[in-house]
Amino acid sequence: MFDIKWIGANKDAFDAALKKRGMEPQAARLVAIDDERRSVVSELNAIQEKRNASSKLIGQAKAQKDEARAAELMAEVAGLKDKLTELDAQEKVLTEKLRAALAELPNIPHSDVPQGADEGDNVVYFRPNESDATRPAKPSLRFAPKEHYELGEAMGGMDFDTAAKLSGSRFVVLKGQIARLERAIGQFMIDLHTNEHGYLEVQPPLLVRDEPMYGTGQLPKFDGDFFFAGHGDGRLALIPTAEVPLTNLVRESILSEEELPLRFTALTPCFRSEAGSAGRDTRGMLRQHQFNKVEMVSITTPETSIDEHERMLACAEEVLKRLDIHYRVMTLCTGDMGFGAQKTYDIEAWLPGQNTYREISSVSVCGDFQARRMDARYRDANGKPQFVHTLNGSGVAVGRALIAVMENYQNEDGSVTIPSALVPYMGGIDRIGG
Repeated sequence: MFDIKWIGANKDAFDAALKKRGMEPQAARLVAIDDERRSVVSELNAIQEKRNASSKLIGQAKAQKDEARAAELMAEVAGLKDKLTELDAQEKVLTEKLRAALAELPNIPHSDVPQGADEGDNVVYFRPNESDATRPAKPSLRFAPKEHYELGEAMGGMDFDTAAKLSGSRFVVLKGQIARLERAIGQFMIDLHTNEHGYLEVQPPLLVRDEPMYGTGQLPKFDGDFFFAGHGDGRLALIPTAEVPLTNLVRESILSEEELPLRFTALTPCFRSEAGSAGRDTRGMLRQHQFNKVEMVSITTPETSIDEHERMLACAEEVLKRLDIHYRVMTLCTGDMGFGAQKTYDIEAWLPGQNTYREISSVSVCGDFQARRMDARYRDANGKPQFVHTLNGSGVAVGRALIAVMENYQNEDGSVTIPSALVPYMGGIDRIGG
């Protein structure tokens, strides 16, 4: 969500930023709506003042027993009341029209985000003195690697057919040691972020109202991308990510600057309709309607959000470093960023079975875009309320981490070696299958 006053004062910059997103100019249209709304408000205020003045004159006329004058003024006030009702309705319509128009617009990218049309224009990201050699190496497999679902089905621990009978496509039933491994990965990650990275663990609701979904930018633009449940007081959405409830923990509040940064993490199921993904990743667990994910959310001041973005990226990377899984980091281009992001890093894990990198984490800084939608603020050093900045990132997707572990640690006999970081969570078991 944007401040229409800022747009009015920075029309060219706003349109130039949207152009990087592949959008047509919007500033003139938005400012015209606001100008019309302001004109109505101005007229409404003027008539309200005139009505108040006339109401006082009625009292004076009655006190002077000038009934004719009082009747004339009362007729005038009645007419003004009708006009006020009309103008008030117009103002509400224009305010909603402006709000709806602003709500449909994506966040504008940071100046250092590469411009591009799609994922093909994303750029590999390295910090100073960092290279592939500073990250875990690719495994040296002396046999033709299998994909995760081939390994899982051969072990009898990954059942897509039964899941389809229960729920349809894009679901899986995990069993036995693979189910335990999936649970171990999630537990390992949540422990890492809470014990070492300073995040507060939260168990949020998995069903939320429309307002939190609007606050983080899922609604109204992407209404068809989610699952909803009926409820007596209205529908509830199954969360597509714990970003929604975690970020909204600060909605409609004014924090003190001393409280910031706030850092939350949660291990939750997530639910996505995968609208628009027909035909993509139909085999295996890469793209599911239901999956577990560890989410990280930070609430910061504007001055610290960029540094927090780098910190959050490092927290997500540490998961893969501890698991000794090779990965790369990509800076997403303007055409591939999410709706609410100013800048996004994707961490892509190496999958030997696919012989390619696949996204396992997405880490974004949103500036005050979500805060304005949630009315989430803090008091600065001068006591003035300011909008917070919000960040979110996967720390990481549990199902995709399971895929990465199985493919990178597979053995020629079909077994999977357990990474040393996960052995304690597996009750000392260091190998499954085979």
